[in-house]
Amino acid sequence: MARLTAALLVALIGGANPFVLPGAPRVSTLQTPRRPHRTALQMARDLYETLGVPRGSDDRTIKRAFRDAARKWHPDVNDTPEAAERYKEISQAYATLSDPDKKQRYDMYGETGLGGGGGPGGGVEVNLEDIFDSFFGGGGGGGFGGARRQQNGPIQGDDLRADLELDFKTACFGGQEKVRISHLEKCETCEGSGVKPGAQVRSCATCKGSGVVMQVTRTPLGSFQTQTVCPTCRGSGQSVDAYCTQCSGQGVSRKAKQVSVTIPCGVDTGNKLRVAGEGDAGARGGPAGDLYIFLSVKNLNGFERDGVDVTTRLSVDAYDAILGSSESIETLDEPSFSVDVPAGTQPGTKLRLKGKGAPALGKATQRGDHYVVVDVEIPKKLDGDSKKLVEELRDKLRK
Repeated sequence: MARLTAALLVALIGGANPFVLPGAPRVSTLQTPRRPHRTALQMARDLYETLGVPRGSDDRTIKRAFRDAARKWHPDVNDTPEAAERYKEISQAYATLSDPDKKQRYDMYGETGLGGGGGPGGGVEVNLEDIFDSFFGGGGGGGFGGARRQQNGPIQGDDLRADLELDFKTACFGGQEKVRISHLEKCETCEGSGVKPGAQVRSCATCKGSGVVMQVTRTPLGSFQTQTVCPTCRGSGQSVDAYCTQCSGQGVSRKAKQVSVTIPCGVDTGNKLRVAGEGDAGARGGPAGDLYIFLSVKNLNGFERDGVDVTTRLSVDAYDAILGSSESIETLDEPSFSVDVPAGTQPGTKLRLKGKGAPALGKATQRGDHYVVVDVEIPKKLDGDSKKLVEELRDKLRK
């Protein structure tokens, strides 16, 4: 009982003015213990339920749920009549559950532990910078309400993808291939700046070089100061006398070219190769992205590959399987390679040719094995003499 009383006293005298902007002085409010006034917001459902998360959720889950809900119900993006009230509810819930001390008191004592349920009169503080970040990505270094300067420096270009189909033996042993691509290259005339050589560049008069302009939006929570891209300079922060005519001020131009690619040994379908700097050129003279080449391998008639091992099949007649023989097969290295079929070979027997398989990826001297599966062909029709000979052989072997 003493513990509950102490918690109530802390909650009652520890409240702060609701929705305090970061850096603003806090004003303590003393709550009277007799019959606290309960607003419709204070009578709201369970705070966890308000955010749509189960009890005991960690900070990361709570924050993610709040951001999702804020994007849905913020009055700037949702003009339904209930949006403002719903947004106020989720803001209050997040303000409590994102604060470790308040969350612990709420988990232990419910609304009572918050000194009035966390409503507008209960002194709950909402971090408006966190709410702002849920819409605009956070960061910027200027703090909430401050001008966050547009990044006008070089930006790395995008990565590109190309697909390349290899023949079976090139995939095994490697080689040189060419890929035709179309990508953005830095304009040689303006060197990627987009500005006509000799033209003057000044700070934009509208945004004072920041690339953004501020807008004030009034909501039930108060006034929100938000940033939008400057309509005059379109975010560059600059006013240019004349743009480059070669690239129309873009700083880049599209060109088609062939790229020579070295294929390492041992590649297979699904592997990808990276060619540095062959992606799109970056904006404002930024470095180019990379080119990623996704490989697929054609089938080679009669060959099956499993990693570094390959398998082929060899058909022999029943007499050679019984007596043994020497057969010629194709390997990865040679069009004709002699392999011995032992006497008494059974159908499905696997003959192993060590070191005749595919090389390991990037390691030409480390090779797998070549397996030869023997298929025994049984004659379907025999003439009288042949049938008699087989019967004699059968009778002799059974004795």
